[in-house]
Amino acid sequence: MGQPETCNLEPATLRAERLGRRLGGGPQGEACNLILTGFMGTGKTVVGREVARRLGREFVDMDEVIARRAGKPIPAIFAEEGEAAFRHLEAEHCRELSQRRGLVIATGGGALIPEANRRRMEASGLVICLSCSVEEMLRRLAEANDRPLLEVADRRAEIERLLEQRREAYAAMPARLDTTGLTPNEAADRVIELWRTWLEGRGEAEIVLPVRVPGDSYTIRLGHGLLARLGERLREAGLRGPVAVVSNPTVWQRYGQGVEAALQAAGLASFVCLMPDGEQHKTLDTVAALYQGFVAGGLDRNGTVLAVGGGVVGDVAGFAAATYLRGVPLVQVPTTLLAMVDASVGGKTGVDLPQGKNLVGAFKQPALVVIDPEVLCTLPMAELRCGLAEVVKAAIIGDPELFEHLEKVSTDVGQDEILPYETWDWPWIIRHALAVKISVVEEDPLERGRRAVLNLGHTFGHALERLSGYTLPHGQAVSIGLIAAARLAVALGCGDAALPGRLAALLGRLGLPMGLPDVEPAAVWEAMQSDKKRRGQKLRFVLPRRIGEVFVTDEAARDDVVAVLEALRET
Repeated sequence: MGQPETCNLEPATLRAERLGRRLGGGPQGEACNLILTGFMGTGKTVVGREVARRLGREFVDMDEVIARRAGKPIPAIFAEEGEAAFRHLEAEHCRELSQRRGLVIATGGGALIPEANRRRMEASGLVICLSCSVEEMLRRLAEANDRPLLEVADRRAEIERLLEQRREAYAAMPARLDTTGLTPNEAADRVIELWRTWLEGRGEAEIVLPVRVPGDSYTIRLGHGLLARLGERLREAGLRGPVAVVSNPTVWQRYGQGVEAALQAAGLASFVCLMPDGEQHKTLDTVAALYQGFVAGGLDRNGTVLAVGGGVVGDVAGFAAATYLRGVPLVQVPTTLLAMVDASVGGKTGVDLPQGKNLVGAFKQPALVVIDPEVLCTLPMAELRCGLAEVVKAAIIGDPELFEHLEKVSTDVGQDEILPYETWDWPWIIRHALAVKISVVEEDPLERGRRAVLNLGHTFGHALERLSGYTLPHGQAVSIGLIAAARLAVALGCGDAALPGRLAALLGRLGLPMGLPDVEPAAVWEAMQSDKKRRGQKLRFVLPRRIGEVFVTDEAARDDVVAVLEALRET
């Protein structure tokens, strides 16, 4: 049986250094591609498909894509256009794939022999060169009739000749794995081991963040590739019973296979309850439908509700877990940036009523939160922007360093490049934003005092969401609310006069809105009256004094608030 061999697994150049700033303490890096290359017959395609399935990633077989685009099989390309034309198509595809992230790629056997192709792909992730014995290759390729380079009388001699010709190029690959004697599943195991080793070498090892609240302490686990180890993490947390997975169709289509495979690998029985997409379905009717699904699936007090999705899924699944059988364990697996830094942590769950957001709910601390930043590589830019609004909020509340980092990164790249996944050091950003929330939640787990500061921008934002019929995304509403709060603080003589301009510059570079939508300021004020944060007849606003310091007040008069909103209509 062949053994994996790793070589030259040196940390890649950190993005933080490229930006001229090393980010202390946290993991650096990005979700990268995992590329399998090597000679024909070594198992690149079959192993790659299995690895992609386990990691919940998109799989790309370069040869399949080239043949599909050319409208003819590869032997026909060789016969009609020649090998040089095929190699040109390979080079173009390597250039294209090197600009993408979050893929598992199987290359053709000769695709990375040219140094330029190899360097492009290595810059996008980890390249693993698969190999096996010549005898094993001959056995695996015995029935193959689609290998133009083996259309010769003596296949063994030709394989040996080509291997010698490519020996130096294959030896230069960052990692190698001999698949001789390995089943596809065993080879996939070894590939994932190499992947984890590489991530750890880049400083992307898993981070464990404890959250200590009375009687409900739990951990947040943050790290690349954690989705593939989800079942292991549940078992480590002592969760053994049946798992009711709550998600929505969009998320489940992307990650469902990976989640199910991870649970199955850990020996955990599971069933899936899908709820509709969108804030408009954050209702008691949806919760009732989940109860029916839990009963049908046999969920008992020994079971677990696993929420896989964004904030809406987490809130609804959390409320269902809090109230089904008077409470069953909850695990949050957020798949949006907004949910990672906000909704999945802190234990607040709930649903909306026609009169306002989150008017029905319960505190339900999760047993575990699992955050895999790699899922962000498939998130639409609009969703990333919404999440960054909550990151900006956290920075204003309690992390000036995070705010300055966002300013620097958003200044260092052009507007068209502001939100590719790879622009940002997501683990560092997520960790810093979470640290702000954890600090506040631990001090005030039931929102009886300081925790109110986490609602910065939300009194305005929730009213705007309600007036839009919940078509305005939460992150966009929060962005507008942050500007409104900063301006209101200045109007009341309590805030740094430079902050609204500084904040507007950052939000603008992030592509977030700052102006009031097409609603009347007076209507926004009226919509605020059903906000659950009001005290008696007075609205409570969280306002920033400066970056890193906020306060709560109920002294803002209607005229002051409406005047701020009027000014935002002109923004």
